[in-house]
Amino acid sequence: MRQQTRWMFMGVCALPLVGLGPATANAQQKLEVKEKAPMYSYIANWEVSRDKFKELEGRLGANSALMAKHLADGSLVGFGNDITLVHRDGESTHDVWWSSMSWGGLMKVLQAIKAAGTSDAPVFASGKHNDRIYAARYYNWRAGSFTNGYTRAAVYKLKPGAPQSAIDQVAQSFAVPMLEKLLADGAIYEYEIDEEAVHSGDPATFMIIYIGNGPEGLDKGSAVLAEFSKAVPFALSAFSSWVDSSAHRDGLFLTTATYK
Repeated sequence: MRQQTRWMFMGVCALPLVGLGPATANAQQKLEVKEKAPMYSYIANWEVSRDKFKELEGRLGANSALMAKHLADGSLVGFGNDITLVHRDGESTHDVWWSSMSWGGLMKVLQAIKAAGTSDAPVFASGKHNDRIYAARYYNWRAGSFTNGYTRAAVYKLKPGAPQSAIDQVAQSFAVPMLEKLLADGAIYEYEIDEEAVHSGDPATFMIIYIGNGPEGLDKGSAVLAEFSKAVPFALSAFSSWVDSSAHRDGLFLTTATYK
C-alpha cells in the first residue's frame, strides 16, 4: 500500500502537463495560488543509537520556552521537533526546527539557542549531527500548538530537462489546492514545498510536506489524493518525465509544534 501511495502522488502531480479534469478545474476557480515571500526553516538533525532514543526525546523540547519568546516577538512563525518513525541507516532519528520569514530571525534564534547551552547535553554528542536550511514559497498553517502531528515528506529530484517553472506548476495547478482543502477541513496542521536555501544536497531536489492532524490526518490526506488523482488517469507518465524516480524518497515523522 505504501508503494502504491508513493506512485499515486507522483502521478497526480502531473496535472499541468496533461490538462485538468473537471473536479480539479472547479477547485482552481475557487483558489488562485500565488508564490509567497520565502519562509526559511532551520533543521538540526541527530542520528543516535536506539538506546539513546528516550534520553534524547526528553531533551527535544528544552528550548521551547526560548522559541516561544521569539515567536511572540515576531522573529519566528513556528517551531517544533520530529521523531523519525520509519528509520533508515545513516539518516536522522530526531530533529529540532524553527521557521522565520527572514534570515535575521532564523539566525537570531540560532545564536540564542547556542548561548543557552541546552544543546551541550552529552546525548547530543553521542551520535551524528547535521543541519539544513530550507526555503518555501508555497506554505500555510493553522495557528496553535499540537503534539499529535504526523508529518509526511515526499522528496523529488528534477531531471536536467525539466522546465524551470516545474515546481511552480506543480504547486499552483495541483499541490496547493489539494493541501489547502486538507487544511480547511482540519485534516492537516501545516504544509510547505521546500527547496534548500543553503545547498548541502542536490539543488534539483525539492520536498512536498504536510503535517497530519493525528494518524487520521494521514488517512484523509490519502483519500483526498485519490480523489484528485481520478481526474487525470494518465498523469503518472507525464510527471515521470520531469523527475528522476530512482531518487524519490518518503519520510514519516511524529511532530510536536507551535505556529503563530
